[in-house]
Formats: sequence, C-alpha cells, structure tokens
Amino acid sequence: MTELALAPTAMAAGGAAIARDAGGRVVFVEGALPGERVRARLTDSKKDFARAVAVEILDASPDRVAPPCAALALGCGGCTWQHVSAAGQGRLKAGIVVDALRRIAKLAEPPTPEPVPMRGPAMRTTARLAVSADGRAGHRPRTGSGAVATDACLVAHPLLEELIVAGRYPGAGEVLLRAGVASGERIVVVDRASGAVRVPAGVRVFEEGDADPAAVHEEVAGRTFRVSAGSFFQPGPVVAAALAEAVSAAVGEALRAGGLLVDLYAGVGLFGSVLGRDHGARVVAVESDASAVADARVNLADLDAKVVASEVGRWKPRAADVVVADPARSGLGKPGVGAVTGTAARIVLVSCDPASLARDTVLLRAQGYSLVNVQLVDAFPHTFHTETVSRFDR
Repeated sequence: MTELALAPTAMAAGGAAIARDAGGRVVFVEGALPGERVRARLTDSKKDFARAVAVEILDASPDRVAPPCAALALGCGGCTWQHVSAAGQGRLKAGIVVDALRRIAKLAEPPTPEPVPMRGPAMRTTARLAVSADGRAGHRPRTGSGAVATDACLVAHPLLEELIVAGRYPGAGEVLLRAGVASGERIVVVDRASGAVRVPAGVRVFEEGDADPAAVHEEVAGRTFRVSAGSFFQPGPVVAAALAEAVSAAVGEALRAGGLLVDLYAGVGLFGSVLGRDHGARVVAVESDASAVADARVNLADLDAKVVASEVGRWKPRAADVVVADPARSGLGKPGVGAVTGTAARIVLVSCDPASLARDTVLLRAQGYSLVNVQLVDAFPHTFHTETVSRFDR
C-alpha cells in the first residue's frame, strides 16, 4: 500500500481532512486534522482525487485529543470525530458551512455561523442500529458490515444506552430503540419475530408493521410531544430545545400575536408547537409522513393549528408572516423553494447538510431573498454532522 506524507489544510463535509499530494491532487485523509503533518496510507486512488487514512501523526494539531470511547478502537463508525476537541469540533463545523456557502453558493462574505448554547449534554434518545449474529445491538463499523457491540455508548442517553448494552435482539437484522427522557418510556421495534428479544422490565417491544402505535412522550420547552416509532424527531430533547430556541430567535419580531406561521416539513410539530404557543400565533403545519402527521395532530391540538397531510411540493402556498422549513438532508430543492417563496417574506431554514444549505441559498437568492445569519447547533457531538438554522429575508 502506498504511503504519503501529507499536510491537511481544511476539513471536508464528509469528515475527512483535505490535503494535496506532490502532484497537486486532492487527498481526503480520514483521521487527520488541518494544520497537522501526517503519514497516510492510500485506500483509493483516482485521477482527480484520492482517499487515505492517517497511520501516524507526525505533527499534531492543538485540537487533537485522545478518543474518549473505547468502541472507536473496535471499529465503531458511530462517532468518528472523537479525536477532535469539543472547541475544535465547533470551529471545524463552522468552517465547513462557510466553505460550502463560498464554494457552492458563491457568497463572497458568508455569515459566520453563531454557535447555539446547549442546556445540557446533547445525548441521543433514538438509534437505529445493526444487530450482530449473537443478538447485540451496535453501530455499523467504519468499514464492512455487521454491528460493533460495546459495553458503553458515549453519546447515548442512559435510558437508551441500557437498551444498546444490555438488550438482546433477533440476530443479523436491525433494531430501532427510542426513549422519552421526560416520561421514562422506552420502546423497541424489531424487524421480525420478537420472541428473541430480551430487554429490561417496562420496555415495550413491537414488530415492524404492528397496528398498535409504538410511541414515547417527550418534553421540550415546556411542551409535551408524542413521538411515534416511525416519526422523525431530533436526536434528543436537549438538541430539540436548542433548535427551537434558535428558530425562535430567527423568527424574531416577524411573528406577532394572531399572526400566521407556516411550518413546512413539520414532523411531529416541534417548531409549530413551541412558536405557536410563545407568539400566540396561528399555525399551518405541512407534513407528508403519516406517522408524523398523526403525532402532530395530537401535539398541536391545544393551539389554533391546522395539520395538512401533503408533500410540500404539492401544497398550495398561502400568505403568512413567517415560514419555517426543516427538510430532509437533500434540502428544499426547487419544489420546496417554490412553496416557501410563495408563502412569506421571512424564511427560517433548518438544514442538516452544508451543501444542501448552499444549494438552497442559490435558489432563494434567485427569488430575491438574502441570507441574514446562520446559527450552528452541535446536534451530533463527536461527528462531522452539522445542523444549522438560517434566516432569509426578502
């Protein structure tokens, strides 16, 4: 295997460091950091770029730390930025966002992402994991297939961690684990016969396709939410609260009492619920997933709210004071941009991918919107994943 001495200068959106070889070709180096000098082994070599893995750190970055979780050494692919300090993770994620806005959106001076403070550790309360042949749940390995079973999980809330470590599930499949911190409820969803499942007392077990709705209840910003097994929800209540706070700050004075908020890609109604209550506003929540729609109708029942079961691209826009949109990783795209631009002069966009944020920025600018600011929520510590809340005004 070919080995090279490389000096990375930046981080790529996928979590690898970016360096150049002697010929100027870009090399994506797993396990390296900007400002370091490393010895790296090539794992993939193409004409325009190559991939490598750091095998020796010759000169370390001040941001490098010892990985805190032993599972990383076992090959766990769940948290691949454990070698980066907490402060370094924030700076690098902000840099990835700025780079995407410069390179893809062609913004000469993108807003500097502002970190949103967390009111506690960002522990995860939901996990879809692989199951090993002997029935143990674990994250998939960085390379290959299967499950990496461990005796602890760095990022899981204790309620979830117990299910990961002590639970036993039908082998060689997948399992969905979900906990409600506020309620203490826990559910397990397996993809086939549940006879092989062993979990602590009080944990409810379901099979995929069960008619009985599997759900937990969670509290965010003083609101209680029903979250079914099949519904999308943020990684945990601490992250959900930070996102709601960031969205509320971006909405600002644009939403007054009696005004109308349109919540697109509404999920279980997190943003519509919190903003509707806090601003005394009317809410229209648009969501296509049947499970999330059912949850949203429960979670918004005490407000002046309407839940519309529809794809956002097929929904007919209506005038509103503010629109909040939280699309999937692919972003708004043209259908979503058509919906938001026909709705309000202020758009608050929640993005979980810097490239899709940049692409959506291009589309929104073409419709007369300006990117005012970007907030960064570190929803997934110890990983390269970013979550941003961006304000656009026209």
